[in-house]
Amino acid sequence: MNPTAHTRIALAAIATAMALTGCSAAPDDSVPIPTPAVAAATATPPPGTVPVDTANKTAPADTDAALTVTDIRTGTHDGFDRVVYELDGRGAPGWRVGYVDRAIEVGSGDPTPVAGDSVLEVRISGSAYPFTSEVTPYTGPFPVRGRAGGAVVEVDGATIFEGATQSFIGLTDSNLPFAVYSLDDPARVVIDVAH
Repeated sequence: MNPTAHTRIALAAIATAMALTGCSAAPDDSVPIPTPAVAAATATPPPGTVPVDTANKTAPADTDAALTVTDIRTGTHDGFDRVVYELDGRGAPGWRVGYVDRAIEVGSGDPTPVAGDSVLEVRISGSAYPFTSEVTPYTGPFPVRGRAGGAVVEVDGATIFEGATQSFIGLTDSNLPFAVYSLDDPARVVIDVAH
């Protein structure tokens, strides 16, 4: 075999190897590296499991949501307490829930007294005034008491301001892990707090 044929065979082998392994001379920074979809799903544990982190939780409401809180209740489960905001109207709710230093009512800036050593602020987006949603709102009693010996001391407020219902959850301890999710039929925003 002549030297030119050896060179052609070697170059063909190199080209084939590069094509099969996907190698290139320089990295292509314009191609994003996909992230696993599971990473987003693990931010909040499945309903009914004990929460594991204290990070703020957010989710968007449907663009046409017009919901009003019709009931607030608390309960105790193995490893966590639960607060349920039941809603009626149309669409699916969103939320922003996180720890705050003080319970301050949006709009007025007035402090809201909440029993407990720490406070979770709850803002349910996609909220509507009762005259818009045509739903009778929850009017009390306030505060809604937690179960004795649990993490939730009380829940206070269901004030609507600029498309969000604001409420506060007083807790027995600071920085308890919590999870937030929604349920359907009827629409509910559920907050589980580890104890």
